[in-house]
Amino acid sequence: MTQSLKGRSVVVTGGSKGIGKGIARVFALSGAKVAIVARHPDQAEAAAAEIGHGAFGVVGDVTALASIESALAVAAARNGRIDVLCANAGIFPQARLEDMTSQQWDEVVDTNLKGTFHAVKAAVPYLKTSDQGRIVLTSSITGPITGFPGWSHYGATKAGQLGFMRTACIELAKYSITINAVMPGNIVTEGLAGLGEDYQKTMAASIPLKRLGTVEDIGYAALYFASKEAGYVTGQTIIVDGGQILPESLEALA
Repeated sequence: MTQSLKGRSVVVTGGSKGIGKGIARVFALSGAKVAIVARHPDQAEAAAAEIGHGAFGVVGDVTALASIESALAVAAARNGRIDVLCANAGIFPQARLEDMTSQQWDEVVDTNLKGTFHAVKAAVPYLKTSDQGRIVLTSSITGPITGFPGWSHYGATKAGQLGFMRTACIELAKYSITINAVMPGNIVTEGLAGLGEDYQKTMAASIPLKRLGTVEDIGYAALYFASKEAGYVTGQTIIVDGGQILPESLEALA
């Protein structure tokens, strides 16, 4: 495991549960000083206590620029700087097109896409002063590559994150800040559990590795993008899905 994150100041938005908590845990175990940003203070503090290794919770809502700016200011004051932003906060409530309301669409876009913009915008002033400024986005295979009924709003935001990233990487390159994205497949989280055991079994059967991913699988990919070793990698994506997108049909896995 890379040692280049030891002592680095890392902020993980949406870090109190699911993939975010997995990312925060991997960074903390790598010796980073991790700030877990979440809307609810009790959840942020509980996740930090569970992870340990100096992780701490900070209240922040990515849908409001002032809120996330305040959260990053707290993290920077406590750690002395910010070296890495993991823009992970996201929601994925299911709603099919015929039933989806404009409000439901806006809620997902505000958190997943506008929230990414807010977090990055708030982090840039700190990352400009770091000698290892890194931004890692949590996108998805859903939207950029695949689709799933009920997630048209979610898929649109995850594809949008990649379009944002490709221009952001050009603008931020003059500060030696890199920005990349991890694209998870089906990962075992609280949210996935809510889709039911049958769904999980069906999805595992469609994955060449025959299992769903763990939140740590995503964390290790994020760790690479944040490392010193990845200093010449920017505007790129890495798919972490156990090979899920590759088979043409289930018969290919027979």
